[in-house]
Amino acid sequence: MSNKTNKFSAADFGKETEASKENTFYFGKENFKWMLIGLACIVVGFLLMMGPDANTVDGKFDPNSWNDDIFSIRRIRIAPLFVIIGFAIEVYAILKKK
Repeated sequence: MSNKTNKFSAADFGKETEASKENTFYFGKENFKWMLIGLACIVVGFLLMMGPDANTVDGKFDPNSWNDDIFSIRRIRIAPLFVIIGFAIEVYAILKKK
């Protein structure tokens, strides 16, 4: 038998578990900030996609008319770009370390 001394006393054990519990959460304030920015980009993208459909004139359905606004640059190019950028920011926010 050898007389090995223990590095930690009983008092140190309680302090160590409190410190380890404190650092178990992965996300910090910076992560949440980037997540909110990404969410805002996604919401803006979907709001830019809104508008009348192809057969709507003055807010009413008319099967005899055609609305070319469904092919606008805002709805076809800009809005999906905002959504994709928003999802990319979300991925960055999740993978970013504290």
